[in-house]
Amino acid sequence: MTLTLAQLQRKQKAVIRDFNVDEIPLKLIEMGCLPGNEVTLLQVAPFGDPLYVTVNDSHVAIRLETAKEICIEIIEEP
Repeated sequence: MTLTLAQLQRKQKAVIRDFNVDEIPLKLIEMGCLPGNEVTLLQVAPFGDPLYVTVNDSHVAIRLETAKEICIEIIEEP
C-alpha cells in the first residue's frame, strides 16, 4: 500500500518517494518538494485542509488534494 502526504499524522516524518508531476504546482517543486527530501506534518487546518508541513526547513501549506498526489515513506513516528 502506498502512503500519501495526506495520510501523514501530526509530527510524523517521512521521505517523499514520488509524485504526480502534472498535479503538483511548480512552486512546490521549486521549494524542495522533491523525491528524497524529508517532510514533517506540523499542523492540519480545522476542516482538514490545508496541511502545514516542513520541507527542507521551509514551512509550506499544501492543499489536501495536492497532498494526495505525493507518495511518501514514513521514517519516524511522533
